[in-house]
Amino acid sequence: MNIVKPNYSRPLDFKQGQVDMAHGSGGRAMAQLIAELFITGFDNAYLAQGNDGALLPIITERLVMSCDGHVVSPLFFAGGDIGCLSVHGTINDVAMMGARPLYLTASFILEEGFPLADLKRIVLSMATAARLAGVPIITGDTKVVERGKGDGVFITTTGVGVAREGITLSGDLAQPGDIILLSGTIGDHGMAVLSQRENLTFDAPIMSDTAALHGLVAAMLDSEVRLRVLRDPTRGGLATTLNEIAKQSGVGMMLHESAIAVNQPVEAACEFLGLDPLYVANEGKLVAICAPEDAGRLLEVMRAHPLAREAAIIGEITEDAHGFVQMTTKLGGRRIVDWLAGEQLPRIC
Repeated sequence: MNIVKPNYSRPLDFKQGQVDMAHGSGGRAMAQLIAELFITGFDNAYLAQGNDGALLPIITERLVMSCDGHVVSPLFFAGGDIGCLSVHGTINDVAMMGARPLYLTASFILEEGFPLADLKRIVLSMATAARLAGVPIITGDTKVVERGKGDGVFITTTGVGVAREGITLSGDLAQPGDIILLSGTIGDHGMAVLSQRENLTFDAPIMSDTAALHGLVAAMLDSEVRLRVLRDPTRGGLATTLNEIAKQSGVGMMLHESAIAVNQPVEAACEFLGLDPLYVANEGKLVAICAPEDAGRLLEVMRAHPLAREAAIIGEITEDAHGFVQMTTKLGGRRIVDWLAGEQLPRIC
């Protein structure tokens, strides 16, 4: 005699199954996907409330919010994937405002036919990144688009944090004489993604630097140095980030090429592809601008942290009504580090 289990439904097949339109319909299939994957993976008390939003405790401090959309091809790359990237990216955006990240939300746009095994891998990567960072994913949303109308998965995350009392960091606060510091090598993330996308192999592997930087930022703020600006040089790389700050503050910058570190495999890959590492994306580095008297102390604090052992002073803020970012080269010359008109295109042979 067969025993019928009450409310039984066949578990999702995370080995061979695929996302279908029913998983975004709002019905039983969607509820099952949420229960067996998202709630199980992101497990926390706020998500367990089971509502369309999360009821949060009263916060009396200044709030910081940031929203970020994540699209990357390939979805999985050396050193990370779109899952941990979406967590790290939003945590870092909140941290660059001098805030302590508290909560994340996540919205998924899934393409019909996307393998459930890959989706589970992404969700578990997000869950691990959020847990290690101590920033829970408390609510979210899932939609499914027809086959051919997406690129596997798009993820949008929103972060909420609280700013420290008396701390204001902004791109319009840089002053002539201030010092520019960089937490490490540049170009690692962008070249890790691009080399895998183009099926390029090098003698030494290129790994993404994706990481949550709020612990590093907390240590920098604890040092009580006079920080003016913090930024993570993601899309558009270091050059674009510094041009944005120069424009906001109405100042110029003088960089020193010899002080800007690039890992040898990244440098070789950029040379092969005809790319400038200054414009290649990073996901685990930050730029700091501080008062000149505090630069030495800040450099010590940064180098004491595991995510900034290769931190360096890379330049200074200058008085320049044109807002030019310039750089002294290794050969003793000088060049303008200008905005790109669009995306930097590789020379693929």
